[in-house]
Amino acid sequence: MNELAPISKADEATASCLRRLGTEWADFEARLHATPLVKRLDQGKFRVEDYRALLLNLRQQVKDGACWIARAASHVDEAHFELRSILMRHAATEHRDYKMLEQDFVAAGGQLKDIQSADKNIGSEALSAWMFHEASKPNPFGLLGAMWIIEGLGSMKAKEWGEAIVAQTGLPRAAVSFLLYHGDNDDDHLKEFEAMLRLVAPAPGVADRVVKTARVTGRLYALQIEEIAV
Repeated sequence: MNELAPISKADEATASCLRRLGTEWADFEARLHATPLVKRLDQGKFRVEDYRALLLNLRQQVKDGACWIARAASHVDEAHFELRSILMRHAATEHRDYKMLEQDFVAAGGQLKDIQSADKNIGSEALSAWMFHEASKPNPFGLLGAMWIIEGLGSMKAKEWGEAIVAQTGLPRAAVSFLLYHGDNDDDHLKEFEAMLRLVAPAPGVADRVVKTARVTGRLYALQIEEIAV
């Protein structure tokens, strides 16, 4: 009979951190569903103008996303080169995602100049400032908590929301390409997240920082959605 392999310190620390992050996700999800925009979607009352407002506000945050990931990678030291490499690849993968939002906005009847020139709302301003502040610290491992919230949103909500928007607005699926794409692909990003977490979770204080960053990011992301007028 084969003996079970012992659980490594990295595995144990990662599993513990993921359990704590699960609690943060539940809190974030509750806050998200309490916002007026998501309530309208949950109630089956979502309109095309609601969707355009969502796209217009998400575009600014998504455009910043690859930038703060790249900045975080540039502040990871040589001792953690593997993590730095994963972050750089991740930034390269996502640096043009905001273009999908622009295309969807136009497909939903919006004007390209409107989404390109829109200001960040209060929540987006706070979220972006927080991300870049954290990304500029030496070895900003806490930002894995931010990635947990944002990639989790893509994995667990994007496709569901995309399908609901198509059903409630009558828009073609081509107009919700961003949500449907992330719904199909962010599961892989979460696996990548777990691999990154495993590299640093055993270090003293890292798990606490990751969890706190997830908590702050979730609250600011929910504020971003709350600020969208419906």
